[in-house]
Amino acid sequence: MDYQKLGLKAGIEIHQQLDTAEKLFCRCPTCLRETTERTGEFYRYLRATESELGEIDRAAREEMRLVRKFCYYTYDTVCLVEHDEEPPAPMNPEALDVCLTIAKMLGMTPVEQVHTMRKLVIDGSNTSGFQRTALVALSGALPDGCRIETICLEEEAAQRVEDETFSLDRLGIPLVEITTAPCMHTPEAVQKVAEYIGMILRSTGRVKRGLGTIRQDINVSIAGGARVEIKGVQELALIAEVVRREVERQTNLLAIRDELRERGARVDHTVVDVTTLFSETKSSILKKAKAVLAVRLCGFAGLVGWEIQPGRRLGSEMSDYAKKCGVGGIFHTDELPAYGVTAEEVARLREFVGAEENDAVVIVAAGRERAGCAIEQVLIRSEMALSGVPEETRKMLEEGSTAYMRPLPGAARMYPETDVFSVTIGADRWDAIAVPELLTDRAERFVREFGLDEALARQVAFSERLPLFEKAVAAGVRPTLAARTLLATCRELARDGVAVGQVSEEELLLLLSAVEAGRAAKEAIPDLITELAQTAGAGAGTPEDRVNVAIEKMGPAVSQADVEAIIHRIVTEREAFAREKGMGALGPLMGVVMQELRGSVDGKVVSETLRRELKRLIS
Repeated sequence: MDYQKLGLKAGIEIHQQLDTAEKLFCRCPTCLRETTERTGEFYRYLRATESELGEIDRAAREEMRLVRKFCYYTYDTVCLVEHDEEPPAPMNPEALDVCLTIAKMLGMTPVEQVHTMRKLVIDGSNTSGFQRTALVALSGALPDGCRIETICLEEEAAQRVEDETFSLDRLGIPLVEITTAPCMHTPEAVQKVAEYIGMILRSTGRVKRGLGTIRQDINVSIAGGARVEIKGVQELALIAEVVRREVERQTNLLAIRDELRERGARVDHTVVDVTTLFSETKSSILKKAKAVLAVRLCGFAGLVGWEIQPGRRLGSEMSDYAKKCGVGGIFHTDELPAYGVTAEEVARLREFVGAEENDAVVIVAAGRERAGCAIEQVLIRSEMALSGVPEETRKMLEEGSTAYMRPLPGAARMYPETDVFSVTIGADRWDAIAVPELLTDRAERFVREFGLDEALARQVAFSERLPLFEKAVAAGVRPTLAARTLLATCRELARDGVAVGQVSEEELLLLLSAVEAGRAAKEAIPDLITELAQTAGAGAGTPEDRVNVAIEKMGPAVSQADVEAIIHRIVTEREAFAREKGMGALGPLMGVVMQELRGSVDGKVVSETLRRELKRLIS
């Protein structure tokens, strides 16, 4: 696609959990729990509140189409603030300082006073029906001329377990929201900016790592289209594809609009009850429904089934809107006969509603109330098709396509939080914020100071093991040994099924120090880590005790004299092979020697000793 010609504009909102000791508005720890550890559960019904001007936000109004009963799992690590049964505590100063650090790294200007607001959210993810959020800084710089508009500090939402059930362990964890201007004009540029901001965040050393700790919301529009917000993109590698598919979707919706206008299409708002037509149907969905309602879309034939994204059609968009009323989906004549509906039934349906050849018919089957709600939603989305691209909030599906969630929120969504005091950002506090070294700069320093190759230095700098690597180097461990052990060796063992995560950082540090002290050979490191993983939780004592036991199991240290004797014996037993291959026998014999020594001697020592023995034999 020619994105410049299409007028692509994109911006991004990055939500990153902060690694603080306590939550944002209470003193509970920021740890996640297994749902099996819950200590109880309770229920809530959530309803939208009016704004200061007496308005209800359109996105919240959409969520209220269904009355839903939400269930919340609670734990011994959450309190009444998460339950919404106690006022919030003052804003966590540690979280605010981390947010200010990020703002300073991005060249932003802090606000004079941080005021907390309530952001209306009634999808069940907050027990209170709103999310607390606060603007902290404005106007920052990005590479390639892009800019940051705002950075906010807000509380993380509850984690959805399934359907209407949520877990409260995540609710309230401090979260920064970084919003860029719509200054990106290619899918690749959006991904590049997300990577850069992610690097800034990780450079602080104060953000949580792992799946679900960072999420990207992407705002996309093209000329003639509309701003669409795509929420919850967790995989960085999918960002460009998500943008590409949204451009494709908007382009196709505009093409459908133009075709509808060319045909003089219109939406017939007459809702027809066709339940009796399907009284003898073999379609299980239609047969068990209390009501089957139909609408005629004049001039829509062939366009409801038009593919707008891989695996998605205009009919999918209509179905998304209908599902907000609690139905499973819709049927339409562009896809029928199918799903147990026969050609004869389709013909009777078209005749009953007065559909002509160029018309499409959409039907909804459910309880009468839900069916009525859903068919109205279909009519709303069909009218939107005549205008082109509606402004929406959408969710990402697998592989990068998207589905409708709700309308874009409006100004009525936000109102002041009256239970939290404002926080003044004085010059002294701002000046005291230290700017950490960027990970990219740190990688370059590792190349200069430690002699790591560029690829390994970058891996270390961007790894979650970075703090442990720096501790190991400070303790006298060779940088290359520390890097390769913490990255390559641990990764390879994990792939082989070793529970590397059971080995503590302290044990890894003690193990590396033991190797540097000559108490174990570096070749023994994989076996030692495996031993520590297998015996984790076995009550072997302190980390130092466990490492010592693991080293002892590898056998006593082998002296240089013993190494020379073993190598002399092995070479003598294979004298003919050694004389024939000469120094070419070094590799094969090295494997034999190391297998016998079982990693109890440094490979470099073995190689040098074996080389001397071969030279002596040949000469």
